[in-house]
Amino acid sequence: MSHLVRFADGTGTSRVGLLTDEQLRPLAVASMSELLRRPVAEIRELADAAGEPVSTAGTRLLPPLDGRMEVWAAGVTYLRSEEARREESADEDIYARVYRAERPELFFKSPAWRVVTDGEPIAIRADSANNVPEPELGLLLTGTGEIAGYVVVDDVSSRSIEGENPLYLPQAKIYTGSCAVSARVRPAWEVPDPLSLDLRMRILRDGHEVFAGEASTAQLNRKPATLVEYLWRDNDFPDGAVLSTGTSVVPGLDQGLRPGDVVEIEIGEVGSLRSPVVVGAGEVRRALAAR
Repeated sequence: MSHLVRFADGTGTSRVGLLTDEQLRPLAVASMSELLRRPVAEIRELADAAGEPVSTAGTRLLPPLDGRMEVWAAGVTYLRSEEARREESADEDIYARVYRAERPELFFKSPAWRVVTDGEPIAIRADSANNVPEPELGLLLTGTGEIAGYVVVDDVSSRSIEGENPLYLPQAKIYTGSCAVSARVRPAWEVPDPLSLDLRMRILRDGHEVFAGEASTAQLNRKPATLVEYLWRDNDFPDGAVLSTGTSVVPGLDQGLRPGDVVEIEIGEVGSLRSPVVVGAGEVRRALAAR
């Protein structure tokens, strides 16, 4: 299994490479955004022509986003998500209508600079009583909307804020520490069927499992190509983007996150994401500044 990665070498310089069985080979591009300005066929050629292996000593994997890249997300794309939104909301019918509608729900999630990755903390809002992780398959998209690869995304959300009023969704979804993306990108050409992937999530508290859930991307109510087409309508992503496709594993209303929890997400054939949980933006800001 190989992955495209963005990494900091021993000098702290950010580079892009191909990681295979812990062997890291650099690509002939300076950034992930430069890579995604190219068509997928050319990206694959660059991966096939990756350079000689470099030492991984002192290297650190970074989020696979830079430049003007953005993370967007789709909502209510699985039946379980529609049910969960209705459970928490004072306006249940709006989510049922979104689930059945032709037009998908799409919303901005994070700029590249605010995305956290494996081992870095995710945050729950200090002004929210109920917060949950949302494990999702993410699409790494080129500047023209081709799917170049797949990532694991945690769309951390405040259920209590969105549940109070759907118009509060930006506050429930968009804040420092609310978006985690796996450092490893599985190339699209190595995943025969993205709609047959197993997805699992666990929440650990004091080392004990307090929640576990699993699903399959086969349950996705929207085709990835359709989500991409709507995202690109009258919109520009010259450096590429990540589009998270929605969640089908939602903890119960009594199973929200607490500080000190650890969230583990795994998507078969794609990768994994592990995140400690903190309250508020302070520790996340420190992690971002330490890169």
